[in-house]
Amino acid sequence: MLDGQNTSIDDFLSQNRDRQVAFLKELVRVPSDNPSGDCAAHGAKAAELLEGLGFEVERHPVPADLCREYGMISATNLIVRHRFTDDGPVIALNAHGDVVAPGDGWTTDPYGGEVIDGWMYGRGAAVSKSDFATYAFALMALRDLNLPLRGCVELHFTYDEEVGGHLGPRWLMAQGLVKPDLVISAGFSYSVVTAHNGCLHLETVVRGKSAHAARPDTGHDALAAATKALAAIYAQREKLSAVESEIDGIDSPNITVGLIEGGINTNVVPDKVTFRLDRRMIPEEDAEQVEAELRQLIEASVAECDGIRVDISRIMRAQPLAPLPAVQPAVDALQRHASATFDTEIPVMGVPLYTDARLYMQEGIPTVIYGAGPTSLLEANGHRADERLRLDDLEKATIVVAKTLCDLMSA
Repeated sequence: MLDGQNTSIDDFLSQNRDRQVAFLKELVRVPSDNPSGDCAAHGAKAAELLEGLGFEVERHPVPADLCREYGMISATNLIVRHRFTDDGPVIALNAHGDVVAPGDGWTTDPYGGEVIDGWMYGRGAAVSKSDFATYAFALMALRDLNLPLRGCVELHFTYDEEVGGHLGPRWLMAQGLVKPDLVISAGFSYSVVTAHNGCLHLETVVRGKSAHAARPDTGHDALAAATKALAAIYAQREKLSAVESEIDGIDSPNITVGLIEGGINTNVVPDKVTFRLDRRMIPEEDAEQVEAELRQLIEASVAECDGIRVDISRIMRAQPLAPLPAVQPAVDALQRHASATFDTEIPVMGVPLYTDARLYMQEGIPTVIYGAGPTSLLEANGHRADERLRLDDLEKATIVVAKTLCDLMSA
C-alpha cells in the first residue's frame, strides 16, 4: 500500500466517524433477538441505511417454511457487491445481525445505543452489528477514495448465526448467490482469529415403562437408566479435560448437559427422561467421529437396563474452524495493519466459540475472523447485560479492514 493511500483512508474514516457511529446506533435500536428470530425488520432497516451510503442492496428473504424449520419467524439476508474491475479476487465481508435476547441486569436501554465515556451500549453493539458498520464503511472508503483496486468486495449480512447459520451464509451459497474467493468474518479488534471450536448438540430420550412407586419392580425406570448415561457422559468429560489443543486461545474439548426433563409424578416410576447435551470440539477433532463415539457411549451405558431404549437425535452440529493455507496473505495483512493501527502486537489465535466463518471454510473458502470489538467477550459483555463497544475500536478496526483489502486487491 502506498503512503498516500494509507493517509487517505485514515483521514476519510476520521472525517466519517460520527456518521459511522450514527449508522451503528440505528442498527442497535432495531431489535433482532434470536430466538424468537423475527429479523426481517432489522434487515429492512440495514438495507435502508446501506442504500443511504450509496450502495445497491440485494434483499434475499428466506422462505417462511424454511425459517420455521430452524425455529425462526423471518430473515432477509443482504448482499452488497462493489466491483472495482472485472478481474481480480472476490472478497466477502460477513457479519450477522441477529442477537441473543437482552436478559436482565441492564443499566442502559438494551436497544438504545447510548454512548457513555466513548463506549456504545446495546445488544449487538459488539456482537456483531458493529461489523455491519466496520465493513460497510471500509468499503465506502475504498469506493469514495477511488483507489486503484482489482476485483470485487461483497458484504454478506445475515440473520441466523445465533441458531447455527444454516439460513445465512450456508443458504446464500446453496442458492448460488455468492461464491467468494476469500472471507473476512465478524470478530474483535485485538486478535486475528484463524480457528475456533465446533459444537454438537444432541437430544437423548430415554424410554421405559411407568409403574406405581409402591411397585417399582413392575415398571422400567427411565430415570435410573438416564442416570447411568449421565454418569458415562461426565466420566468422559473428565477424560476430555486431559486433551489440549495445539492452537493458542483454545483449551480442551468439553461436554455439558444443559437441559433435563422427565417424570410424571412423585409417586410414579418415570417412563421417559429427556436430556440435551453440548459437546465442544477443538479444531483437531473430526465432528462426525465425535458424534459417532458419543452416540455409542450413551447407548452402551444403558445396554444392560431391562426394558429401556434410547432415541438420540442431532439438534445441531457446527464444524470446528481450522485455517486453510490460502488464508495466510489475509492473516498477515490484518495482523500487520492491526498492530500498526492499535500500536500493540496483535496475535494470531483461536477462540473457544463457533461462528459463521466455519460455513465458508466448509466450502473450501479461506476465511479469517477480524472486526470491531474489545480485547475479549468479557470486556465487551458479549451475551451479557450492558454489552458495549469502544468507539475508538470501531474506527480503528475499520481502518485495518480497509487497508487489508487494499493489500489483497492492489492493482
